[in-house]
Amino acid sequence: MIVGIPKEIKNNESRVGMTPAGVFELTKRNHSVFVQSTAGEGSGFFDKDYQEVGATVLETIEEVYSKSEMIVKVKEPIASEYPLIKENQIVFTYFHFASSEPLTLAMIKSKAICIAYETVEDNDGTLPLLTPMSEVAGRMAIQQGAKYLEKPIKGRGILLGGVPGVKPGKVLILGAGVVGVQAAKMAAGLGAHVTIMDINMKRLRYVNDVLPNHVTTAFSSEYSIRQLIKTHDLIVGGVLVKGGKAPKLITKDMLKEMRPGTVIVDVAVDQGGCFETTKATTHEDPTYIIDDVVHYCVANMPGAVPYTSTMALTNVTLPFVLNLANKGWEKACEEDQNLSKGLSIVKGDVVYKEINEAFNL
Repeated sequence: MIVGIPKEIKNNESRVGMTPAGVFELTKRNHSVFVQSTAGEGSGFFDKDYQEVGATVLETIEEVYSKSEMIVKVKEPIASEYPLIKENQIVFTYFHFASSEPLTLAMIKSKAICIAYETVEDNDGTLPLLTPMSEVAGRMAIQQGAKYLEKPIKGRGILLGGVPGVKPGKVLILGAGVVGVQAAKMAAGLGAHVTIMDINMKRLRYVNDVLPNHVTTAFSSEYSIRQLIKTHDLIVGGVLVKGGKAPKLITKDMLKEMRPGTVIVDVAVDQGGCFETTKATTHEDPTYIIDDVVHYCVANMPGAVPYTSTMALTNVTLPFVLNLANKGWEKACEEDQNLSKGLSIVKGDVVYKEINEAFNL
């Protein structure tokens, strides 16, 4: 199969769809790989690195799309890429369709085979291609939140870990999934007081067992969220509805209950966000303030640490890429039910229930 790796063109996105090590696994199986020039530079991989493992470097994104049977990338295509996608072409990437109707309609029109990383499932219901980026984003949520709590950036002026004689900051985490647990680990490591909320008691028991004593758990409800936001300095939204839109757990009126300078970080922004006041921001301009509450809602958080993110992503996507390249999408999905759950739009038909529900298709 001919596999194409275009350069990511979303704002401040420096990740790349595959490392040279991943490309080597394809070329040694006699697949052809076209990599757009400088696609890997942001992650620390150069054209010569790809050429040394058998890839062909092409100058333009148009060439990569036109010559390739399968496109492997990181972020969903943006408007300038829509016309480049061909009928029957496999596009394997993070799509997050439920948060973008224009993208959904464009991919329907393209008649491509769209396979979404974020809905590929393991037998136990976990999401193996979303997990590493959720781990990165969960950890980054605390790094960024701690920074934006500083007074010069309009935060409360709180040091999360405190110092002797001064209480540590308080972190509230909504969701005890991968994002929530990683965020809790980072916040606890800094010495903050952490509360993590979920409606899944199994997850709360797990958190209770594996995290330190200064991480407390609470069953999530609107009432309990309203009470806790009044006293916490940093609030992280890490709630995921698989393939669907995130629920709005913090409404606009709740902002008035928070202390001025509170920071909220919405890791669920790719799925529409779990705060009512969420609007996607970029690494270039990451925050905005509503009712004296600092909002950090960057839609591609792992893109800020591209070397780590690209390595972690290729580790998990490569087996699926090889399967698709070796067998073609139909046979690969027929034989691998986990991969088949990533099928979202196939030749103009939406085949994933939550996307249909999001837009009444």
